[in-house]
Amino acid sequence: MIDVPGHNGTIALVEDDPGIRDLMAELFTREGLRVLAFGDAEALYRADLATIDCLILDLMLPGEDGLTICQKMRVQAPRLPILMVTAKGDAIDRIIGLELGADDYLAKPFNSRELMARVRSILRRTREVVEAVDDAGNDIFRFSGWTLAIGSRDLVDPSGAAVALTSGEFDLLHAFVAHPRRVVTRDQLLDWTRGRRATPFDRAIDVQLSRLRRKLGDDPRDPAMIRTVRGDGYLFSPAVTR
Repeated sequence: MIDVPGHNGTIALVEDDPGIRDLMAELFTREGLRVLAFGDAEALYRADLATIDCLILDLMLPGEDGLTICQKMRVQAPRLPILMVTAKGDAIDRIIGLELGADDYLAKPFNSRELMARVRSILRRTREVVEAVDDAGNDIFRFSGWTLAIGSRDLVDPSGAAVALTSGEFDLLHAFVAHPRRVVTRDQLLDWTRGRRATPFDRAIDVQLSRLRRKLGDDPRDPAMIRTVRGDGYLFSPAVTR
């Protein structure tokens, strides 16, 4: 662990190559971040996950691979932002990672500026959510029997059962309930949930939308809650009370 007094956030990274791990740790430390660097998953599992602001996870690891670790993290720390780093060029691996709950991905070899930009964006977005929660106080959105509590970031289904959301899924649902019954474009959703680092070809939001629909019980083949408005964007159809 590299501790930085008065640090700007805590980054955990799991990378089995010590050279790459040390370079990444040095990069983040220079930016005033506290770094927890691990060579495998076992050390990560022993860490205090509540103190981590972003997890950078290599896909190709000895023993447990990044996809398995990501899946476990979504159970242990569903709201922890995860940036998956992969040397594989196959887009299928990236989509699987997003399906398992990763918030973003970056392909190796990557530029250090690009890596830092992605991490800054994640940290900025996380802080903006915290500030919005502080401003919103105990805001609660209700729709079709569901309840979304902004302060606690809890989603409860009509039967009263809690439904775990990743940070990306929460951001997406928050954007929808804050703009109900109006068409929002994909670019607007990208801007509200992923910020300036997003590109028109960003697939993460598409996967998160699919996951969110499933968690809301919205048939992806014929969605009624989050409707696709062909050529225009999406419409959150339920009435929302606040």
